[in-house]
Formats: sequence, structure tokens, C-alpha cells
Amino acid sequence: MPFRITTQPFGPLPSGTASLTEYLLEHTESGEFITVIPEFGGILRRLVLRKGRRLFALLKGPETPQELLADESYASALLYPFPSRIRHGVYHFEGEDFALKLNEMKRDNSIHGFVHGRAFSVVSQDVTPTSARLTLRYDYEGDTIGYPFPFILTVTYELMQANLLAHGSNPEADKMCALRIHYAAQNISTTRCPVAFGWHPYFTFTEESVDHLLLSLPGRTPISLDEHRIPNGRHPFEPASDINLHGIELDSAFAIEPTTEPDAPEPYAETVLTSLSTGVRLVVGQQTGEGKLNYLVCYTPTRRDSVAIEPLTANVDAFNNGEGLVVLDPWEELSGTIWVRLD
Repeated sequence: MPFRITTQPFGPLPSGTASLTEYLLEHTESGEFITVIPEFGGILRRLVLRKGRRLFALLKGPETPQELLADESYASALLYPFPSRIRHGVYHFEGEDFALKLNEMKRDNSIHGFVHGRAFSVVSQDVTPTSARLTLRYDYEGDTIGYPFPFILTVTYELMQANLLAHGSNPEADKMCALRIHYAAQNISTTRCPVAFGWHPYFTFTEESVDHLLLSLPGRTPISLDEHRIPNGRHPFEPASDINLHGIELDSAFAIEPTTEPDAPEPYAETVLTSLSTGVRLVVGQQTGEGKLNYLVCYTPTRRDSVAIEPLTANVDAFNNGEGLVVLDPWEELSGTIWVRLD
């Protein structure tokens, strides 16, 4: 069986605690693999996929435990119970005011939820002839300031044969792998709660400069952001188009228009990053539709070595503006799927 799951030490944290364990999901024949660190936010640290005879390292992430702790860019972070920003960290929900901890001090915001860096547990590992799948779980008791709503967040990472993805394919897909991520968040409190989910990967082609990349966006409505990166309006709808990233800086939010393909099994949208030097296309897909991933943020960090392509279920500051916000009744669930493939 070409797929397998193994573990390896990632190294001790500087605090002197026990060494982190990294899970390796790989296709032993093609050389493609992903690595996941459950004990630190359940992050996907490495993603290596093949196109033709060449392997591409597609994620920019921390290389050591020290970098993991020092990283302030939220590389590959799971963003829950809210992605992006909440102005002043304050929101009003069902007659009550709540104040979250500020963790973006320069803009006076709370940002990206609070599960990043927390310990997830491994609940299952499955290997089949066509995939390797790792499922993680984080149980939250409602003890973080500003969010007293207990939940269970479950995330499944799957390295799989690319031709098994429901969205898109090519003649070589049966010889290539793809990544699929499924998330499910369940409200286990006795009251309703506001929720939104996002993922924050930084994509690259083995550290190729952003200036050599082309970004292809789906149809979208750009969201206007103020100096605090909080929405203050919307621009007119823009059809699907390409952006040559040479000299371009992005920190942009969009409401996404799903595909209109008549044979699509479900609504979805795909963002494509193309290496102009090799012609290889990295496709980031997100399930759209009611309560799904209908928003997107794209960001180019100042180091110019990667592009953040962030699928989100809600707009920036959704806890206040309500755009894309889901309110779960007790025992209700928020879920969806993200995928990454080469084309």
C-alpha cells in the first residue's frame, strides 16, 4: 500500500516541555507528503506535491520549534471561533456584550480566534490504497475571556489520489496526490453561539518569489477596509480574472461568487496561483453555499516569498457586521471542505 502514516519528533519547545510530535502522511512511491503538528494548533506544517517529475514544497511555515513559537504570521493556522479581525475585540450577541483579548495591538483588534497554538488530540488514523487520513480534535470548555461557549472542533487532513477529488482533474491525476481538509465545529453549550471558521496557509513554489507568480481569483465582490483593516463598504462585483503579482502588495478581502458549472456536485470556488517560470498551477478550492466558505482573504507578506490564500466562512469583523456569521443552536454543527492540488 503506497500511503502510510508515521510520526517523528519535531523537537522540544524552548520552555523545556516535552518534544512535539509531527505526523507524516505520505505516498511512498511518488514522494508526496504532508506533516501535521497536533499539539500546536493542529497546524499543517509542510505540503509537498508532485507535478510531472518535480516535487514542489508548497507551504511557507516554521522550520524549528523556536520559529513555531515566535511566528506571528499565523502560518497554516486553523482560525476558530472567528477568523480575521474583531474591532476592539468587542462584540454584542443576543443582548450581551463580550470583550475578547486583544492580540493585534497596533490596530486595536482581536484576530484569528484562539485555537492556534492549543493542543489538539489525534482521534483517528486511516490508511487505504488511495489515501492517508488523520483526524484531530480540540475540546473547548468555554474558559477563554470573551467567548464562554463550549465547542468541539474536529479537523481531518487527507492526502489522497488527486483523481478522487470531486472538483477538477487532469489526465495525470491518477498519478498525483492532493490535499483535502474537512472541518466540523459543534456547539456543545446550552445556549446559542456565534461562529466562523478560516484557514491561514502561506503558499509558495519552493520559495519562488511572489514577483514571479500569477494569482487567478474567482468572481468576487471586493470588500473595502479601513485603516484598522475593518470593513467599511463594498466595491462593485468583479468577474474572475488574473493578477500578475510583480510589484503588487495584497491585503484584500472578498465575498466569493461560486462556480456556475452545471455538473458541479456542489457549489465551490477555486483560487489559482501559477508559477510563471514553470507553468505549474496551485489550486486552492473552497466549498461554498449556505454556512460554508463564501469569503476569501489574499495577502502578500513583506518578505515576498509566499502568498496567503485564506478561505473563510465569514467576512472580517463578522461578529459585529453579521456578514457570513453562523449562529449555532446547541449541538448544531458548522462544517465544510477545503482542498489543494497541482494542475
